Amino acid sequence: MARKRIRIDLEDSDGAKYNFSLEGNVTREKMLKIFELMNLMNIEEPEAATQLDSIGAKIWNVIDKNFPIGKFTSSMILEKYEDEYEEPIKLSVISTYLSRFAVKGRVAREKQGKEWAYQILKIAQREKNPT
Repeated sequence: MARKRIRIDLEDSDGAKYNFSLEGNVTREKMLKIFELMNLMNIEEPEAATQLDSIGAKIWNVIDKNFPIGKFTSSMILEKYEDEYEEPIKLSVISTYLSRFAVKGRVAREKQGKEWAYQILKIAQREKNPT
């Protein structure tokens, strides 16, 4: 089997450059640690911040911007979405996307009364609870 080689070149908003090289047995866990390091250094993917061309991307932007910690509900997302983008959206659409985010392991979901409560899963939490 061929050896894996991955190289990641990044530049942060201050102009500092970072180079990561991984060779050999590159596992998912090792890649998650690199992304966690990038998160600690506040290096963000440039496309993620600028591409808001889909409803799902807009909903995730609202979640990430307004609820980086703590729990939220679909109703809370609806209110923030309509304030941010000044366009109507159905609660069922938001609920569908939140359900998809939960399946993908981006958010945790638990029943809270009659409604679902969600919370963003950080990389370290995802590593402990792989989906």
